[in-house]
Amino acid sequence: MASTPHTSLLIIGGAEDKVGRATVLRRFVRLAGGRRARIVVIPTASAFPEQAVETYTTIFRRLGAPEVVAVDPPTRPAAAAEALVQAVDNATGIFMTGGNQLKLSQLIVGTPLADAVSRAHVRGAVVAGTSAGASVMSQFMISLGADGVTPRQRTSQLTSGLGLLPGVIVDQHFDQRARYGRLMSLVAGSPNLLGMGVDEDTAAEIRDGRKLTVVGSGAVFVVDARSAVSDVPEARRGAPLLVSGAVVHSLPTGATFDLHTAQLVGFVEKHPDVVVKAAFTAPDDTSHVGTTAPRRSS
Repeated sequence: MASTPHTSLLIIGGAEDKVGRATVLRRFVRLAGGRRARIVVIPTASAFPEQAVETYTTIFRRLGAPEVVAVDPPTRPAAAAEALVQAVDNATGIFMTGGNQLKLSQLIVGTPLADAVSRAHVRGAVVAGTSAGASVMSQFMISLGADGVTPRQRTSQLTSGLGLLPGVIVDQHFDQRARYGRLMSLVAGSPNLLGMGVDEDTAAEIRDGRKLTVVGSGAVFVVDARSAVSDVPEARRGAPLLVSGAVVHSLPTGATFDLHTAQLVGFVEKHPDVVVKAAFTAPDDTSHVGTTAPRRSS
């Protein structure tokens, strides 16, 4: 009797290193099968999809992946195209780029292409996303919201995502864009959901929907508001929220966390290379190397 395959998600906070050790992207290629990997890049969120495909194709091939193809439906009906669905059905790794996650919800969520991504996840293919591609992993994703440290009433918006990580709200560029407040406000209003904020050049690797391991140069922030007290039902729009008693976890590389029990499992001190991007400048370096789309509300 065949064993049930393990599932893998790689949720990346954006601006991952692409020119140095590329620790996060190297991990993705390894999870996808290394020299046997068949990778699909979905650049739909990007404002520059062709550029995004070219960038990631070059990187993944440099890291050893022999086969990289693009899947980018221009319209929602196009997400039912047999060729696109078949490409995902054949993939061992799926990578969703950054950009605007509302494009992902409008063009992909709830389509045959989204169903193919879910099937790939269940059969053991690694599904990865960076920035907007990270947010869409959850059932309810942050699609709009003000940055800042203080949680405020009704300043953020949730939209339907792919549902690959139920019970969790994902935010990205977390430390770099001070998104503590918006994540805290959302879990205060939906305390049954864990909040997960992922720093840039950092990934939450999630195995079997439960075991979270941190990869990269930053940290993953988890907030548990199930026992917190909040004035969400009474606060006026834009007002600072009362959130008292939430439990927060800051998890650097080397940390392992159980999403079901919301508890730290273990920690091994590691010292990631945090200066690789600054230490390397290619002769033909361009400003888009570190990102695939202009900064938006993603």
